[in-house]
Amino acid sequence: MEENLRRKTILILGGAVQLPDGYTPPGRVSRSTAGPGAGSGSAVFRFGKYRVKKPVTYDEAEFQLVIGKRGRLSLTRHGKPFIKNIDFEPVVRHCPQQAFFDIDPRCMFRCAFCASPLLDPSEDKHLDSDTIMSMLEESMKSHEVRAVSFTSGVVGSVEETVGRFIDIVGRVREKYPDMPIGVEPYVSSADQIRMLRDAGATEIKINVQCARPDVYSRVCPDLNYDDAWDRLKEAVEVFGRGNVSSNLIYGMGETDVDIDIALERLCRIGAVPVLRAVRISPINMERMGEAGVAGAAITPERAMKLAEMQKSIMKRHGLTTEDARTMCLECGCCDLVPFRDF
Repeated sequence: MEENLRRKTILILGGAVQLPDGYTPPGRVSRSTAGPGAGSGSAVFRFGKYRVKKPVTYDEAEFQLVIGKRGRLSLTRHGKPFIKNIDFEPVVRHCPQQAFFDIDPRCMFRCAFCASPLLDPSEDKHLDSDTIMSMLEESMKSHEVRAVSFTSGVVGSVEETVGRFIDIVGRVREKYPDMPIGVEPYVSSADQIRMLRDAGATEIKINVQCARPDVYSRVCPDLNYDDAWDRLKEAVEVFGRGNVSSNLIYGMGETDVDIDIALERLCRIGAVPVLRAVRISPINMERMGEAGVAGAAITPERAMKLAEMQKSIMKRHGLTTEDARTMCLECGCCDLVPFRDF
């Protein structure tokens, strides 16, 4: 793999970017309530064809933003040159060129790796449909918005939460008939999947999360592993091959063989894997420890090896990431994305 891809890998796995004292990044700093960066102020950095979303801070950090002659930006790592030319990429809502909304970060389930429900209550957005539509319309005026996506914790009940998805997806579809719309819900039936499709969703992510059921039972104690796979297969039947994706998190005690088997299983049913390194932060560290996940460092070598494995298996099953238009595969800021990055 080329050296810049290795640099992206190191950035993904590494710590925050230290900004020079008094420096204000161009555009809005994103404060995520979902995804790997939940709970931190982040910015998207681009170099070449690659982009990575990183926490930013004025405190000492692993990476340092350096302002050179004529305002040229570069990154150092531990004070040594790392990326010669780097730029900020504007964020619409959570992502570049995409309005990605977390409808509600609260959740009744206790998945150990998920930081969203553990955030300070002041971070809770509790977005209703009117607020989301207003935010989206504002974004459409000020940015190029190529897709709209939604995720959410489960609040009240699964049925109520899916109902919130259906309502807002329907409103977006009515106002923007040609807009790609992605949804990342927790669903409990095939009927709910069909209702999301009928409301106007074009892509869906149903997360199996773990490569092994024993790991899943520890890190997602309120959920059922077999149910997740059943819903995923139903989603492919409804949305079609390649229009369904699924997070597969690694670094929680599984082997590379376990990942190989899980990737093969995902691709065989027509779901595109989103292979993601586990993120352990001060927010989720206690829960992860209780679940038996110590958080051993993931090396760039392992990350790149697994990404190559992912691409090979996807090729064998006729799947690609290049057709995705929403959510994480389109964003590409937090993972190595086969066919797009390499």
